Amino acid sequence: MNKRAIRESFDRAAGSYDSVAGLQRQVCELLLAALPKDSRANSILDAGCGTGYGLGLIKARWPTARVVAADFALGMLKSTAGERICADIEALPFPADTFDLYWSSLSIQWCDTQRAIAEAARVLAPGGLLAISSLGTGTLTELYNAFADVDRHRHVLEFAADLALADACNAAGLRNVRLTTRRIRRYHPDLKALLRALKSLGANQVGANRRPGLLGRRVWQAVEARYESLREAEGLPATYEVILCTATS
Repeated sequence: MNKRAIRESFDRAAGSYDSVAGLQRQVCELLLAALPKDSRANSILDAGCGTGYGLGLIKARWPTARVVAADFALGMLKSTAGERICADIEALPFPADTFDLYWSSLSIQWCDTQRAIAEAARVLAPGGLLAISSLGTGTLTELYNAFADVDRHRHVLEFAADLALADACNAAGLRNVRLTTRRIRRYHPDLKALLRALKSLGANQVGANRRPGLLGRRVWQAVEARYESLREAEGLPATYEVILCTATS
């Protein structure tokens, strides 16, 4: 992925992010629930903190811990409070063995998985806990199918399988790797509303081979018709395959 494009996309989305981040908030809560009830932490890193929703959950669970927020999009980081640092989670500016808990919710999918997990393992103290959520290959399948065969360009973001996350954890020497997959379905009034929401989140076309211009009217109408065929009582569905990963150092 193009890191510069990703950073710029999330910087632009910082102002609108919270208004459409219902999925992100839901996933943060699922990730918190996946952690052992008796887990303790005196120092915590929120890696890829976004606008900071996860920080509130972390501070409520571990009120006396030192919590550091890190994000490489400065626009996002400006919305957070407390100790914060603008940094790429593939190259963290912290010494080894710094944190008891490495938390990262819906950030790892924008990274080189092996590099990010290796950095997580490096900054975790012995016996520390890793807690990560990511998106899997079953994400936005409805959108992918609607755009299938339109042209040679990519219109939908692609995500890695859960095994890639497990392999990266094992390669980094992490133990007790546990993966749980959840499918979450969100609904939108129409296709344009879904695409606007993705753009407001910064999760629009940030990868390679993106189309340089707009679709023609007839092609767009065909895409809309495909998606409309999936309509349910609640609206047009958008499925997200959420991967929850925990491990120990």
